[in-house]
Amino acid sequence: MQFHATTILTVRHRGMLAMGCDGQVTLGTTVMKADAVKIRRLMEGRVLCGFAGSAADAFALVERFEMKLKDFPQNVPRAATELAKEWRTDRALRRLEALMTVADARHSLLISGTGDVIQPSDGIIGIGSGGAYALSAARALSEFSALSAAEIVRASLRIAGELDIYTNTNIVVEELAC
Repeated sequence: MQFHATTILTVRHRGMLAMGCDGQVTLGTTVMKADAVKIRRLMEGRVLCGFAGSAADAFALVERFEMKLKDFPQNVPRAATELAKEWRTDRALRRLEALMTVADARHSLLISGTGDVIQPSDGIIGIGSGGAYALSAARALSEFSALSAAEIVRASLRIAGELDIYTNTNIVVEELAC
C-alpha cells in the first residue's frame, strides 16, 4: 500500500504570500490522519516549505533543504537549486518520491527530484493529488475576485477537497508579507 497525501497551494497576491495545506493522510483506501500539517516555517519564519508525497521522503527533503538554506541564507533560489541537484544525482535521494514548494518574501519555487526548480510567472503553485484543482481555482479567484492571498488559498483548497479523494477540508494556512 502507498501513502497518498496531500494538496499544497502557494499563492502570491497583493503583497502577501499564503501557503496552505489540507490535513489528510491516506494509506490505501483508509484515511489514517485528518489533521496533518504539511507546511514548515524555516529560517526563523522567513521561509515557508510545503511538501507532498511520501511523508518520510518529504521530511528528509525538508531537512536537506534547511541545510542548504544555512549554506545560502539570503538566497532561496540557490538553496533550492543545490537541493534539486543533490536530489537528482545522489543515489539515496534519487529514490525519494515527493514534491516541494518553498517561498520567501521574494520567490515562490517548485522543487522536484528530476532537478526542476520552477518559479511560476503568476506566483501560484499547486502540488499533490489535488494540486491541479487547487491551482485552477486559485488562478480564477486571483483574477476575478477581491480576496486576499490567504482567502484564495482557503477557498481553493476547499474546492480541491470537494473533488479529490486524497484531500480534505481541514485546512492550515501560513502567511508572509512580500
